Amino acid sequence: MTLTDLRTRIQQATDADEHGCVEQLLAAFPLSETQQQQSLIQARQLVESCREATEGKYLLDAFLQEFGLSNREGVALMCLAEALLRVPDEATTDKLIAEKIRDGNWANHRGHSDSLFVNASVWGLMLTGAMLPLTEDITADTSRWMKQLVSRLSEPVVRRAMLRAMKMMGSHYVLGQTLPEAIARGHDEAPPNTRFSFDMLGEGARTEADARRYFEAYATAIETIGKASRNATTPLTSPRTSDGISVKLSALHPRYQFSQRDLVMSELLPRIRELAIAARGHRIGLSIDAEEAARLELSLDIFEALARDPALADWDGLGFVLQAYQKRAPAVIPWLIKLAGETRRQFMVRLVKGAYWDTEIKLAQQQGLADYPVFTRKAHTDLCYLHCAQQLLAAPEAVYPQFATHNAQTITAIQRLAGDAPYEFQRLHGMGEVLYGQWQHGQSQQQPDDLPPVRVYAPVGEHRDLLPYLVRRLLENGANSSFLNHLLDEQMSVDSLVRPLLPQIRSVTPHRHRLIPLPVNIYRAAGEERAGAAGLDLNNPLISGPLVAALNETPLPVQAGPVVGGEWVQRDPQPVLSPADGITVVGHRTMANDEDVTKALQQAATAQRAWSQRGGAARADILERMAELLAEHQLALLKLIVQEAGRTIADALTEVREAIDFCHYYALQARYRFSGGIDLPGPTGESNQLCLEGRGVFLCISPWNFPLAIFTGQTAAALVAGNAVIAKPALQTPLVAAKATELFHRAGVPVDVLHLLPGEGAKLGERLLPDPRIAGVAFTGSSATAKIIQRQLARRPGAIVPLIAETGGQNVMLVDSTALPEQVVDDVISSAFLSAGQRCSALRVLFIQDDIADGLLTTLTGALQTLKIGNPASLATDIGPVIDGRARDTLMAHVERISREGTLLGSLKTEQIPSQGYFVAPHLVEINSLAQLPEEVFGPILHVIRYRAADIDRVLAQINDSGFGLTLGIQSRLKRFADYVFSHTRVGNTYINRNMVGAVVGSNPFGGCGLSGTGPKAGGPHYLMAFATEKTRTENTTARGGNTALFSLPDD
Repeated sequence: MTLTDLRTRIQQATDADEHGCVEQLLAAFPLSETQQQQSLIQARQLVESCREATEGKYLLDAFLQEFGLSNREGVALMCLAEALLRVPDEATTDKLIAEKIRDGNWANHRGHSDSLFVNASVWGLMLTGAMLPLTEDITADTSRWMKQLVSRLSEPVVRRAMLRAMKMMGSHYVLGQTLPEAIARGHDEAPPNTRFSFDMLGEGARTEADARRYFEAYATAIETIGKASRNATTPLTSPRTSDGISVKLSALHPRYQFSQRDLVMSELLPRIRELAIAARGHRIGLSIDAEEAARLELSLDIFEALARDPALADWDGLGFVLQAYQKRAPAVIPWLIKLAGETRRQFMVRLVKGAYWDTEIKLAQQQGLADYPVFTRKAHTDLCYLHCAQQLLAAPEAVYPQFATHNAQTITAIQRLAGDAPYEFQRLHGMGEVLYGQWQHGQSQQQPDDLPPVRVYAPVGEHRDLLPYLVRRLLENGANSSFLNHLLDEQMSVDSLVRPLLPQIRSVTPHRHRLIPLPVNIYRAAGEERAGAAGLDLNNPLISGPLVAALNETPLPVQAGPVVGGEWVQRDPQPVLSPADGITVVGHRTMANDEDVTKALQQAATAQRAWSQRGGAARADILERMAELLAEHQLALLKLIVQEAGRTIADALTEVREAIDFCHYYALQARYRFSGGIDLPGPTGESNQLCLEGRGVFLCISPWNFPLAIFTGQTAAALVAGNAVIAKPALQTPLVAAKATELFHRAGVPVDVLHLLPGEGAKLGERLLPDPRIAGVAFTGSSATAKIIQRQLARRPGAIVPLIAETGGQNVMLVDSTALPEQVVDDVISSAFLSAGQRCSALRVLFIQDDIADGLLTTLTGALQTLKIGNPASLATDIGPVIDGRARDTLMAHVERISREGTLLGSLKTEQIPSQGYFVAPHLVEINSLAQLPEEVFGPILHVIRYRAADIDRVLAQINDSGFGLTLGIQSRLKRFADYVFSHTRVGNTYINRNMVGAVVGSNPFGGCGLSGTGPKAGGPHYLMAFATEKTRTENTTARGGNTALFSLPDD
């Protein structure tokens, strides 16, 4: 097979069925029955020797035993580790200590461990509760509590002790704060002949400045490692026998993601190439670290380019890190072997189990993928690991295997598989020391001259950069399922800890974790009988390649016009132009006239009663069919949304999924609420029922920013509640609405029940709103337009009808000094600038605590400048156009004004913005007060306000006084801070430590209060009620023959 064929196999395996994968791995299990038994016996002996070697119980091994993730103290430690090393202001640090220590019962751990380190840490953690009981009043008034401590002890002992405890932990996870320190300490403390692979601590780059800094750090590290190797007493001249370095590609470029492949290959590849050439010059190894599953394709592209580079010839130090928890892992190895053969080199391949398992599970669920890219059970990962180990060991001419594991059974199984093949083991610094110490001791007695080497993966860097690494390590090794967590736990028997692998796997059929359903089934697993909308993996070339090609085909103009009684009206068509260039004709629209309105009102009013009497279950069936049709016509809908509304591919995909979710969710609600009456209690001899019916004809007015999702959501809700619908789409996006209307009719909605009237809002509103046959209005748009509709409805005679309005917001995010800066930057970028800021929920105002503002704004400004603005049909585009020229001109006028009043912090350069189309670059502007923004600014413009922690109540007052209340973001590690802000603001949707856009139907019901809407929330359990009228039926049942139910009661 060619390399291309092998790459295709890798791509096909991305979301393969787990049961099928496991069955294939079981069929090819590499160990014989005898080998399995020998491995099991040896692993149990190794565990027993670890437990007996009390003097060898290393600090972090003991710490993990004491603070596994099964207890709340372990969780509190993870929360504290980051903030205590990063929070700049002492008052907030004190609050964090108080809150997290109060979360745990530290007294239960005092003196519990044999380790001095663990007990010293516990004492540091206990100081808070030992000095004063951490009651509610103390944690609520931390400053008063600290004053009492100061008066008693003359200094804030608690903070000091906590920081010391955290730094103790950090020093045992991090080999050194500088590389020379790490090299010296490592070789001084480690057993002879130990090799190291150094990892420079730090998260992925967010800015070009970050990437340059990381590049310089790697380059310096390679030079330092190389010199140290040459100066060693015994010169180490081979990558196998030298210390090496591990490089995270995400640290070398701020946009290291599949959608930016061309940019990465032109900018990142030269950087990693330069580092590899330097490593080759020093004859040391350089390994490309494994990262999230979505980045594997890009990693393979980079790796192949390096492997084929003539400047790297005659060097066997190029290394690849492979994650066995990915289903693709067995398919990657044949590709590596084939590439090694073609390039006449040997690769170093480090086999790991994987460090991002929880993230991969969540992302797959959020994206609605067909299956997970990772296994859902740890035993399956262990099985895949051994399969991959056999593949690697069978190709010694192509790969030098490096087995990274902290599992005794994996170690002994590798020994059985390896035979005479060369390989090494790897462990993390600060973890597994007792395990490998005892293993080496035992092996040296049996085969002293043939002991596989052990390499230590050693983080280097400042303690303040520790947490992301620390959390991953604790999650991997502190979880209940982790071998290392239970290695020294004498309460768990050795036989329970070391169990035969195959029976564990075969005992569960089908082979997937029963509590981790497929992504599309997460709602069913939670008790809701509905499917989640399926998504597309845009990081898989097999999917994204054909999709992007189709979206960039020349559009075949489509038609949109009034649809009345199922008849499409075409007259005086006007072109619909793409906002991406203002030239391309996407289709043509016909505006509704008075005759269309009259016919639609008449037919809808006549048909509504019969539609309502069909019952909720029948109408729900039609919505389910609509969901199926939306999925079947996904490509056509994506194309229309991208071309007509200018939305990016990712945005268009989430919109189609949201429309599908609306149909499934409202169908479920209708079956529950609209299928027969609800029996109510009452006295004997009487029956009471409550039933819901449609109100009549609903006018649904939808916006252009979500031309499919909101149009579908409004229409589906009104229809399934038993109403006839006249749908008025936005003037700018009638083509999407016309396609959705066609699908509603094909799904079974009678043509006289649903009518489409495109046109100018003001003209159609004047004709429709005063008509007494309109029994309700659902509207999404500006607050000003909602008020106009409200006044028009109030002036008309007859019944009072409901207005369900979802309007704009002056949406704020609050960032305190405990927030993780990298997460804040990512969430701000996605909340404020993606979708060109054209979301009702988009972030408009960022309040940053002044203690961290300078550094955070520097990073945010740099991250903004990496964004790509342009053709929405390109996968690389982050920001598409705004909807039309009027919107562009309004936004640019605001930028000019607010830049004079405030300080422009950052934007894109003029040459980065397309010359054609309606594009507005993202802008970051610092202002003084929320009062400078009397109205919502509907575009990619973010306003920044600094605040002092002591002024938080004034900030909250500004938010409430604005009158808006749609979305709110909170970035803080302090639960008390988040709770306080949530309870003291009047906002519809609050998002904590995440972005503040992308509400999910049924999970994040969406809608605001005040100037931001009337409620109830779309996609929530109360929404359909607003489209219905309630009727009760009370009957005296004794009038039809006496109280037979009462007289027929049996004796008690």
